[in-house]
Formats: sequence, C-alpha cells, structure tokens
Amino acid sequence: MEIHVPLTPLIGLPEGEDPFPWIDEVMDYITELDERGEAALYDDGGEFGDVYVFLINAASEERLLAVAARIADLPGVPAGVYAMVTDDEAEEFGLGRRVDLS
Repeated sequence: MEIHVPLTPLIGLPEGEDPFPWIDEVMDYITELDERGEAALYDDGGEFGDVYVFLINAASEERLLAVAARIADLPGVPAGVYAMVTDDEAEEFGLGRRVDLS
C-alpha cells in the first residue's frame, strides 16, 4: 500500500529548518509498527510529484488502511493524505485504487 502525503511545507519555520519534519516522524512511526508486527515498511518511498510516498505491507488491506489513517492523523502531517491500494508488481507509484484519508 502506498500512503501519499502532500509536500506542503510548514509555515513560519526559522530559516534553514526542514520544511517537512513530518517525513522523519512518519518513518519513525512506521518503523515502530514494523517492530510490533502491525505493518512492515516495504521500501523507503520518496518524493513523487507533489507528494511524498510511504510504502507499507505485510498486513491485510483493512489493517494497512487503518495504519494509513493513523498516519494521516499524526501531528504535523498535512491534510490531503490518501492511500493507493496496490501491489508490489506496480510499475510506478500511483497505480491502484485510491482511498482518501484526510
């Protein structure tokens, strides 16, 4: 499953600060889920157009959608998050069924 988060920079940050600190926070959250066996980080993901894509797997679609919804609700994560239900055979990001999360 792909989790697409808009690359919306935080407003009012001091010069030189990371405008997307939520990327590391989401990665840490997914790593914790992986360690608990709730979902696995499939790949590092990365920027894709105007979104950042996180890739998770190793759970049912229902559980992965629940994880994606929790990620969309994390503090600092911008609105407009959606999931793409796909598989590891997809040739690129963004292929599959879209599920809006926030």
